[in-house]
Amino acid sequence: MRADLSKRLVPDELWELVAPLLPSFAARPQGGGTAPRDERAVFTAVAYILTSGCAWRYLPESFGVSPATAHRRFSVWTEAGLWRRLHRAVLDELGARGELDWSSAIVDAASVRAKKGGSLTGPNPVDRGKKGSKLHVLSEGQGLPLVVAVSGANLHDSQAFKPLILGIPAVRSRRGRPVKVRADKAYYSAEHLRWLRDRRLVPRIARPGIESGERLGRHRWKIERSIAWLFGYRRLTVRYERKGSHFLAFLGLAAALTCYKRLAKLTT
Repeated sequence: MRADLSKRLVPDELWELVAPLLPSFAARPQGGGTAPRDERAVFTAVAYILTSGCAWRYLPESFGVSPATAHRRFSVWTEAGLWRRLHRAVLDELGARGELDWSSAIVDAASVRAKKGGSLTGPNPVDRGKKGSKLHVLSEGQGLPLVVAVSGANLHDSQAFKPLILGIPAVRSRRGRPVKVRADKAYYSAEHLRWLRDRRLVPRIARPGIESGERLGRHRWKIERSIAWLFGYRRLTVRYERKGSHFLAFLGLAAALTCYKRLAKLTT
């Protein structure tokens, strides 16, 4: 693998955040077994799969990791919750530097087609009922993703609203809690307004038939940009994973890398 490609995918500063979060290798009690591969090489291979969108079987030999090994380690790391913890670690770094905008949280969703079906898929009502998944995203005021989730494409956006709000991490930050919550009319309901106010959050949700999208558009473009950033990782544009947990893992890694890019700009 070319060194410049490796450094672009996983810079040293990113690896310093990743390495302490990796689950330790446990030797088999009966002895024997195979020692783990270079973990940085494996992590870089996973980042390449996410970024390029290529199938596991087409992973270039230059990475020094077999497709089977890369996929197996990806599965182990997914079960260990690595991607969520990495996302949180990057958010903690941004929060500690005062780089998160807690003036508001913005919520939106987008659908993708699922090639193989599997868990967390459903008939997409806007794609002739074909199998698909929905990506749910909650960002801070600038559009950096704080919480991501996956559901079947037939789940109404509003059903993910509360879980996204409740999933906002307690980031190490000067404030660490949004003031307002912004969303389009798909999330509007009297119950949601009451629920937010009970939690001392100011609702800014478009009212169907009353408020046009233009007013919300002054803020909505930020979450649309956030989703565009995530779709820049080509493995997310079409779902190939049968396991919903694996597709969510890729989404979580994409969110972490998206936030890391903001962090990297602070150190250059």
